[in-house]
Amino acid sequence: MDPNRLKEIPIFSHLSDEEAKRLAAFATETSVAEGQILMKQGDYSTELIGIEEGTADVIQDGRKIASLKDGDLIGEMGLIDREPRNADVIATSPMRVMKLTHWEIRRMSEDTLNRIKEIVAQRRQAGVADPTH
Repeated sequence: MDPNRLKEIPIFSHLSDEEAKRLAAFATETSVAEGQILMKQGDYSTELIGIEEGTADVIQDGRKIASLKDGDLIGEMGLIDREPRNADVIATSPMRVMKLTHWEIRRMSEDTLNRIKEIVAQRRQAGVADPTH
């Protein structure tokens, strides 16, 4: 993945060029068709997905609870908390996403991990059902 494109995802925008290059070497980019399931409720969280382009809906127990767009993350809470996913995520348009497995997440700097943990804490504090878990 191109390190500059990785830095276009807001959570990674602060990365130094060196860290972006290192992390981008492990990131995979994938095209996703409209209607494709990105994550399934109840599955274990093994990857973090950053939406580069496109939209998706978060469906929990058959009910839409959130919509996602460019720059949003999917799966960060499950990775941080090591819990099963609490919702399905389904593409509502063609998408381009970047994926990092839990192994790559461990290679992130403490600063980046702390930023992800802040997102998780903010969602919990706001009482928002986690759409990306």
